Amino acid sequence: MDKLRAMELFVAIAETGSFSAAGRRYGLSPASVSRHVSALEDSLGVALVLRSTRALVLTESGEIFLHDAGEILANLKMAETNATAQQNLVQGVLRVHSRTMFGVSVLARLQPEFQKANPQLILDLHLSEGPVRLREDKFDLDFRIAPPEEAGLVRRRLFHSRRILVASRGYLDDAPPLTQPVDIHNHACLTYWLNTEPVFWRFRRHDDGAAEEISVPTAFMSNNGLVLLEMARAGRGIALLDEYTVADDLREGRLVQLLPDIRVTNTTFDEGIFVTYLQTPYVPAKLRHYIDFVVKNWDKLR
Repeated sequence: MDKLRAMELFVAIAETGSFSAAGRRYGLSPASVSRHVSALEDSLGVALVLRSTRALVLTESGEIFLHDAGEILANLKMAETNATAQQNLVQGVLRVHSRTMFGVSVLARLQPEFQKANPQLILDLHLSEGPVRLREDKFDLDFRIAPPEEAGLVRRRLFHSRRILVASRGYLDDAPPLTQPVDIHNHACLTYWLNTEPVFWRFRRHDDGAAEEISVPTAFMSNNGLVLLEMARAGRGIALLDEYTVADDLREGRLVQLLPDIRVTNTTFDEGIFVTYLQTPYVPAKLRHYIDFVVKNWDKLR
């Protein structure tokens, strides 16, 4: 018995509701389809389909087997797709989610070059501050600033990065000196909205040193880093932002880094960009190709 063909025919029967329709899909007679399914039932020792002259009904065992067989056939299809991808065919649609600041500062700026080099691959890029569920929301890839905790996902850190304090020269000209973390109490701070709790920034002088946690006097808050960046550029206070988001502003003098010898964060010092995707036997070539492109080219923007 060709068990794989029998599984395909069984799934086709469940989808079409008849032996005849399943047979037409694979160029077989209804009797041949019936023999394949009967042989499959014999090998499993259970009935999968209740046959009658009016309709076909799956048994409880049939419903369970349908789910498992569908996943097996889907994995096989993915394997075939990846085998074809070995010919360097990168095409179709790649649905990507990213945190807003990384998406705007890095992915959006790399996209023109990527699209020019890969005209047959359509990138569907979504940006938001909230988490997404890859399988349920049908995303192929997610760029996060923290590693995933969900089961069934591949986690890969693409880059190490750090958060830094920045302000405009105009703001600093009229503000008190800032030479140590505690001086932050004398400044207007532009903070990222996490929840309704008071905002704390954590400071650490050495990689292996203890962290000093300081309550931050908030002058303005937002759940969007782009807004905080614009407020800092406008001289409205000090912002804590990822270094890759302010690289151009520092280079061109719009912003100044504060306390450069001290690490600072509002969450964890284990900072970076993590890429996550579904854990499957085979990673689609278009996904691998896009990740490799981002890793290879993002330094150009720093």
